[in-house]
This record gives sequence, C-alpha cells and structure tokens, in this order.
Amino acid sequence: MTCYSLDGLVPVVHPTAYVHPSAVLIGDVIIGPGCYVGPLASLRGDFGRIILEEGANIQDTCVMHGFPDSDTLVGRNGHVGHGAVLHGCRIGEDVLVGMNAVVMDGAEIAARSFVSATAFVKAGFSCPEQSLVMGSPAQVKRSLSDEEVAWKRAGTREYQLLAQRCLAGLRPCEPLAEVEAGRPRIADRGLRPKGGSSQ
Repeated sequence: MTCYSLDGLVPVVHPTAYVHPSAVLIGDVIIGPGCYVGPLASLRGDFGRIILEEGANIQDTCVMHGFPDSDTLVGRNGHVGHGAVLHGCRIGEDVLVGMNAVVMDGAEIAARSFVSATAFVKAGFSCPEQSLVMGSPAQVKRSLSDEEVAWKRAGTREYQLLAQRCLAGLRPCEPLAEVEAGRPRIADRGLRPKGGSSQ
C-alpha cells in the first residue's frame, strides 16, 4: 500500500486486514481486524481521523475524508460499495453503503441500514436502525426486512474472506498472451445480486 505519516501520525493496519497496494493511507487512519480496503481507495487522515472497525470493507475508488477534529467511521461489518464518498460521517454496524453514494458531514447511518447506490445523504442526516435510505437528497423509504439484512451480511462475509484470500495469495504477475485451454473460474460461493441471478 502507499502509506504516509503526517504530523507524526502513522496509519495503523491490523495484521489480519488487507489493504490493496494501490490504496492510499495518509496520517490518522486506523484499520481494524479483518478489514478489506480495495484498489485505488483513498483514506485521508490529514484533517480528521479515519476509522474502519472490525470486518468492514471499503471497495475500489472509495474516498474517506473529514474536517478537522472529526471522525469518519465505518462500523463493525460495514460494507461500502465501489466509488462511494464518506466525509465526516458515521456509518453504523452492519450498514451497506451502495456504489457511488455520498454521505456528508455529521450524517449518522444507523445499524443494519442500507444507503442505496448513487444516494446523496446531506450533512446532519440521521435515520432509525434497519432503514432503506434512497434518493438525492436521501430520505428513509421504508424499514428493511431481516432477510434483506441477512443478504447483506452474506456479502460482507465474502469480503472478509476476500481479505484472507488476498493476504494468502494475491501476487503481482505478468499477463498471459492468450487464454489457456481449460481455464478455471473463481470458485462459485453462491452469492447473487439481490432479487435475481447473476445472468
């Protein structure tokens, strides 16, 4: 990973967490056990503190940043989709933040809630636990079912396993010039998009 100390503050990465080599960590960043940080993610602890609690993931091209004296936090088992921006907000335990969503300063997303893809969550927003948050500006649309939360947990578990797989076996390599005969596929673990198959 690309890691920088700033003003004497050095990022902290638990040995069981995986941070992709192209991710950037600056200053006051704390990454807990079993976390996954994807390619090209930027976690800038140059003003406020950045925290990923145990088992959280922040995927490709996500940004975490905040104003001075703020904490930008993803709670235990939080799941942040590709391209999301989190600025000075608190993402609760077991929350899903969808792809390209933006969550602004002082917003608090309560436990087991979903923020839909491309939602814009205004500064100071809050919601009850297990809420579906959608729109621009985002609003609570309804409560989530236990089945929906279970689906999210299964996806988060796959990222926790991915962190282990990457620590054990992700290596730089040269590409092949052509597809080899009988090329295997990544093992199918049964995870599918919500509401349908992957086909």
